[in-house]
Amino acid sequence: MSLTRFATRLAAATVLTGLAAFGSAHAADPVVVRAGYIPVLGAAQAFVIDNQGWDLQNGFDLQLKQFDSGPNMIQAVAGGTIDAYIAGIAPVVVARGRGVGIKVVAATAVEELVIAAGPDLAKTAGSPAQAIEALSKKLGRPLKLATQPAGSVPNTFLQYWLWEVAKVDKQYVELVPQGIDATQQALLVGAVDGAIIREPALTIITGRNPDVKVLAYGQDILKNQPGNVIALTDDFTSKHPDIAQKLVELTAKATEVLKKDKKVAVAAIESAIGKGLVPAAVIEQALSSPAVKFNTDPASILKETALVQDYQVKLGTVKEATPVEQIFDLSYYQKLKK
Repeated sequence: MSLTRFATRLAAATVLTGLAAFGSAHAADPVVVRAGYIPVLGAAQAFVIDNQGWDLQNGFDLQLKQFDSGPNMIQAVAGGTIDAYIAGIAPVVVARGRGVGIKVVAATAVEELVIAAGPDLAKTAGSPAQAIEALSKKLGRPLKLATQPAGSVPNTFLQYWLWEVAKVDKQYVELVPQGIDATQQALLVGAVDGAIIREPALTIITGRNPDVKVLAYGQDILKNQPGNVIALTDDFTSKHPDIAQKLVELTAKATEVLKKDKKVAVAAIESAIGKGLVPAAVIEQALSSPAVKFNTDPASILKETALVQDYQVKLGTVKEATPVEQIFDLSYYQKLKK
């Protein structure tokens, strides 16, 4: 816990103690927001809100819990143990298609996914499709490309890039679905030939092994590629619309901090996902990566989300397309513009 958050909790406790003397402590209790997140920079707004104690200053307690993928987090949403989902948009699309009551209230980042090639693939000549085919034939097996589970943003966009953009022949590729940390480790130790990853994994991996190269950045996969979002359950927003509004407002505020105040940004990210294992210098470098583009406006990714959903239907992870407007609740962000 950061010193700022500790001080905020101490102040809140002091207020509660004083109110208790008048029998009013219960009214001042912060609303608990059970929030799941994945350990990527696209979730950094939540880290800033938590680290700076803004939640407690605004009447709620953002309790963060880490997950290794969006699909796993959606299971927690469906089970009623998570109020706020902070991860890729694709699992939200899948969940809405299955009748789960959850909607996107804010974006957090776009074009955050990159496709990284292991050393052997990186040094193989030709276009991505030619290089993948050539190395596959040389090794006598399909190339192993690590990603997250079916229905996730990485899985969806890796397949979109492979089959629709790079036009890779499917016989030369084997997808290896796994969690975010496992994907990073698999690429580092050479257990896979490539992977689709986000920051700070990209900076960590290329720092440790400069022979790992980027095959495609986010804009090469899909311009304005929708990435991490904040989605809230229908149950939570119906009970606490005021807290939902404050969360969106603070997300927009945190986005500006991430863009302008690297010191605060690095401290918040280090506290949440560095945990002494990722040096502050690495986090600061990752924040300057082409794969980090913070964006809060959910309306700005409507068109691309529709494309994502259509492709999920093609892949079979979504049975039938839902009108994209039903996946979002734009009202909270729209109030910020007034």
